[in-house]
Amino acid sequence: MAGAALNALDMLLRSDPLWAGAWRQRLALKSAAAAVRLAGRTEDEAALRDVWTLRALGTDPSALGPAGGILLAWRRLASKASGLDADTLADIVDRLGLRWSDAFAGIREEMDGLLARSGTPAPHAAAAIVSHVHAARPDAEPLGWWLADLVLAQKLRWQRPVPLLMAQVFTPAFRAEGGRGSGTRLRPGGDGFERAVCLALAHGAAEACQLGAELGRRADRLVAVTPKLRTKGAGEAVQKLLDEDAVSGSFATGNLSRFASRRLFERLQTFDAVRELSGRPTFRLYGL
Repeated sequence: MAGAALNALDMLLRSDPLWAGAWRQRLALKSAAAAVRLAGRTEDEAALRDVWTLRALGTDPSALGPAGGILLAWRRLASKASGLDADTLADIVDRLGLRWSDAFAGIREEMDGLLARSGTPAPHAAAAIVSHVHAARPDAEPLGWWLADLVLAQKLRWQRPVPLLMAQVFTPAFRAEGGRGSGTRLRPGGDGFERAVCLALAHGAAEACQLGAELGRRADRLVAVTPKLRTKGAGEAVQKLLDEDAVSGSFATGNLSRFASRRLFERLQTFDAVRELSGRPTFRLYGL
């Protein structure tokens, strides 16, 4: 099941669709929301979207708060090349609100070892890095899942990772057999953990493909109506919609004022080319 789902996802990735940026960032948002929950915080996807999209221009990422830092970690995963250097690891540890310790020093060596074992299936390599991090620092489980998607991408030779596994942590794939309630989640390294990761990847990859199909249809509609737009700077707004999970209704550039962008997004709504994502009458957000 995991192999079939990952094969379908691989074909989608290699087609390099023009809406891949929005797709990756929406998956990153979903993973970040699960990581926030694992950290014991209450921000959901809508709150995280607001934190990022409505931030003041030029805001230092460190000022976005703990939940904002977690979101930044997964946004970086979705947009970075499939590699890991010491500076990136230190930055992600910090973004996830963890204190650096010697327990993290062997992570890169562990990853290199997993990647060098050609006979290790990609899902098992992903499970192994999560288990390694959890055994070294149980409080660093979110870091383990962040690294798992990175290992998966390197094993499958994807240019950039796809946020998949963190979003599955609270799904039935990780429910301990015969258990009930929140206290029965299967922990990394436990019996059946590799099987659970395979199931999670099967579900996560299938959901990512379904999301891609939905965004692809909406992106086709957006591209089709773009020639009808006469607003100066409309092309920049359209590209932003294709690259990002959400765009502020007051998005502005040197060629597009916030008043013009508001009218532009409202017109795109009439064409059924974008959706309003916040459900609010003010501080509106738009996306595919």
